[in-house]
Amino acid sequence: MGPDHHYALTVEWTGDRGTGTTGYRGYGRDHVVRAEGVPDLLGSADPTFRGDRDRWNPELLLLAALSQCHMLSFLHVCVTEGVVVTGYRDAATASMRLHPDGSGEFTEAVLHPGVRVAAGHRTDLDTLHHRANQLCFIARSVAFPVRHEPLTVEVAEG
Repeated sequence: MGPDHHYALTVEWTGDRGTGTTGYRGYGRDHVVRAEGVPDLLGSADPTFRGDRDRWNPELLLLAALSQCHMLSFLHVCVTEGVVVTGYRDAATASMRLHPDGSGEFTEAVLHPGVRVAAGHRTDLDTLHHRANQLCFIARSVAFPVRHEPLTVEVAEG
């Protein structure tokens, strides 16, 4: 076992419109996420749940965390395998199921990484994506499948 790492942030609700939560439609879902040393993140609920579409919502943040973690793990794996990556872009998607009682859960996330590698470095990227998925802290922590459907690989010249 390696050392434990700890993380801290604050979430402050800023959606009180003067009457608190006296009614479902009467309060805003806006909030600010703060962590030391990084810019504030403006959050809200998904627009479906009366949130502000111009702010980040928890569902998008979870998908972003999965995509970021996979990318960082993939780049690490490529370095250790001697594969030179010159570009990476993921078009990630996720599905969430809602229940009649208002609860719900994510049922899957699908990452669509497009990777550009230097000439002469074409390799079995599926294996590298699989290894990255095994290393990704976030993917290992969620209770739903995180699949990978890599997009076409472009080989950079020179």
